[in-house]
Amino acid sequence: MPLSTELKETLTLILAGGQGERLRPLTDRRAKPAVPFGGSYRIIDFTLSNCIHSGLRRIFLLTQYKARSLEEHIRFGWNFLPRRLEQFISTRPPHHQGKGNWYQGTADAIFQNLDTIEEERPRHVLILAGDHIYKMDYSRMLREHLIHRAALTIGAVRIPVSEAHQFGILQVDERGRVTSFVEKPKANAPELPTQPGFCLASMGIYVFETDELMRRLKSDAEEATSSHDFGKDIIPKMIREVPVYAHNFIDRDGGEQPYWRDVGTIDALFEANMDLLSVAPKLNLYDLDWPIYSLWHADPPAKTVLDENGRRSEVTDSLLCPGVVVSGGKVRRSILGNRAYVDEHALVEDSILFGGVVIGKGAKVKRAILDKWVKVPDGYEIGYDREKDKKLFTVTESGITVVPAGFDFGSTPSSADQTPEPYSSWN
Repeated sequence: MPLSTELKETLTLILAGGQGERLRPLTDRRAKPAVPFGGSYRIIDFTLSNCIHSGLRRIFLLTQYKARSLEEHIRFGWNFLPRRLEQFISTRPPHHQGKGNWYQGTADAIFQNLDTIEEERPRHVLILAGDHIYKMDYSRMLREHLIHRAALTIGAVRIPVSEAHQFGILQVDERGRVTSFVEKPKANAPELPTQPGFCLASMGIYVFETDELMRRLKSDAEEATSSHDFGKDIIPKMIREVPVYAHNFIDRDGGEQPYWRDVGTIDALFEANMDLLSVAPKLNLYDLDWPIYSLWHADPPAKTVLDENGRRSEVTDSLLCPGVVVSGGKVRRSILGNRAYVDEHALVEDSILFGGVVIGKGAKVKRAILDKWVKVPDGYEIGYDREKDKKLFTVTESGITVVPAGFDFGSTPSSADQTPEPYSSWN
């Protein structure tokens, strides 16, 4: 059967209900996959774009916590597939199945959607995480899965041994068949190399044969002691009983070390955004053959204004999204989301401004993330006094200050006459 037909016979399920506790306060109002990234995008846009470029057209997102922002983003930005041709991108909240339970684990999330799988009748099921940043052609993985006649194929990436405790770690034989799988092993575990170097980690990407997946999920659901997780429960059992293979991740951009980032913490999210400002970033957003799609905003072009003595706009090593205005301020090594505004004599350095952020006259922002619609008063400083910032904001151990959406700086001349944004604009 041609690969194109096999792709049509594949149902994609994206786990997009992550609570994102380590990303708070950015996840106080939105699910982790809906957090903005790179100015113009949401985290989920990278996984969805990979699906579209890979030829996958039957996609369900399994949502859960604070899903409104994510669901609106999908409805308004990803509704272009023709349902009459059995192509779709749709959200699926928990069914609860009369028990009132949320998803209890990755496997339970799929188990609670077995009715959807049965209705769609796919030959293969592709399971993805919706909170990683990378560019991957899933059709290559499906091709390997078919060649090996595998029951399960796991997407795998090389990572430093020092990071192994954060992931599921694989061992494979010379043919790529998985011989062992341990979820988040401790240091010096037998599955890890004895010498410093790299090991093979699961990306949380799985291609299952549908019948095998359904049988395993039903069996796992009956086990009272199971945590209902693929990495902890289902995969280790499958390795002993059926052919399970690893697919080595090949980066679309052709880097020696494939670019794949789990942006599950504030520091990781900040660093991944700053990566984009390099002269030759490891993640190429300007690849015309593999664009990252997102919700399009009808904003005017970004612009810089004022070129007078003492009032001169300067922008260096930064990304400016549509609608941004830098009016006599300075922006260095920063990412400004759509409709952000930097006023006269203001300074923004090594920072990320989400959509609609306003930096008042003479204000200074350094090593910070400002969520949507924050309005920094004239002359205010963020990122210069850690103890002061800690009293008001979240500050990470590395010194990244995070200002939550719509933070109220109090009654100041620059904020007293500003009308609050409607609730829908927080998304």
